[in-house]
Amino acid sequence: MSFTRQTYTGSREENERLLLAQLRGLIEGEPNRIANLANASALLQTYLTDINWVGFYLLEEGELVLGPFQGLPACVRIPLGRGVCGTSAARRETIVVEDVHQFPGHIACDAASQSEIVVPLFAGGSLIGVLDIDSPVKGRFTQEDRRFLEAFNRELSASL
Repeated sequence: MSFTRQTYTGSREENERLLLAQLRGLIEGEPNRIANLANASALLQTYLTDINWVGFYLLEEGELVLGPFQGLPACVRIPLGRGVCGTSAARRETIVVEDVHQFPGHIACDAASQSEIVVPLFAGGSLIGVLDIDSPVKGRFTQEDRRFLEAFNRELSASL
């Protein structure tokens, strides 16, 4: 499958449907988890605006370990319950942070990050990691972003 940079010019709903269709096309029939996560992070990086980091942390032996991502080098290991990623994983729920400097225990991997959304990633009903997205803009992530990214992770989990 070849892929070209897409310009998303429709309504938010049309763009999200297009992005989910592109995700399905990228992961369909591909059994390799790392390849699918790498393409998923690249796809989100091309779609989302005002972000400076997007990627996955994978649950391994009780901690989150850096997986495929787009952005500056990042923290490699995050304990469950620590920072936004570790808290999201421990609670098994999406966390939207308008100002990361106000989040107790925030782990600063990129000094430019001002807001963050972290969405748990499940496969076979078990937590396998989180999708983490940072923005240099305070208050960047909305409830619509939350809804879409949760749907994105559900679609992605079918290939994991």
